[in-house]
Amino acid sequence: MSGHSKWATTKHKKAAIDAKRGKLFARLIKNIEVAARTGGGDPDGNPTLYDAIQKARKNSVPLDNIERARKRGGGEEAGGADWQTIMYEGYGPNGVAVLVECLTDNRNRAASEVRTAMTRNGGSMADPGSVSYMFTRKGVVILPKNDVAEDDVLMAVLDAGAEEVNDLGENYEIVSEATDLVAVRKALQEAGYDYESADANFLPSVSVQLEAEGARKIFKLIDALEDCDDVQNVFANFDVSDDVMAEIDA
Repeated sequence: MSGHSKWATTKHKKAAIDAKRGKLFARLIKNIEVAARTGGGDPDGNPTLYDAIQKARKNSVPLDNIERARKRGGGEEAGGADWQTIMYEGYGPNGVAVLVECLTDNRNRAASEVRTAMTRNGGSMADPGSVSYMFTRKGVVILPKNDVAEDDVLMAVLDAGAEEVNDLGENYEIVSEATDLVAVRKALQEAGYDYESADANFLPSVSVQLEAEGARKIFKLIDALEDCDDVQNVFANFDVSDDVMAEIDA
């Protein structure tokens, strides 16, 4: 889920103790399998696969599960599914734009699950292109602060193509063009920084400011979408202030 960065960080922290860990594992395993099928099973020669494996490891996916997914995708073992990436567009409560990224072997099932989650939680489906124009594909790296100065991080990644470094409280968010994601990640590694995640995300160009009630509604919708087996990521263009987050957490 990607909307306001502070909420994304909150979700990220909660994921470590989330009861839906099994679903998280399944999503990460799918990403590995697809990355290996698309770019080959060697992580050293396939940056997308490398990042997918790193993300799985940081989320405590068992190493043998990771290796089996890599082999299935790379053709070393039989049994890989024919995964397809599909993007659905819609609107949530208060006119929040929503992009739903699915990875599925059954398009009809994915469409039905997404539509049901949307309509039952105050959302509606939208025509292709009617929402996606408000988002831009960007590379996003999350780096734990660990007493590292923001200027030091900026210096490490500036020449690699980073556009901005944002302070998220306990982490830094480093934004780049999606095509520069690998270079930014490598620059951090060379500088000795251990990043938390590196993904190509859809970031909104405009945001809808939400109060507590509106925020609760969009969180409920996003949770319902993320409960769908075929949904990999949900992106939305809402913004929630620190005060509203505090009110919700209370």
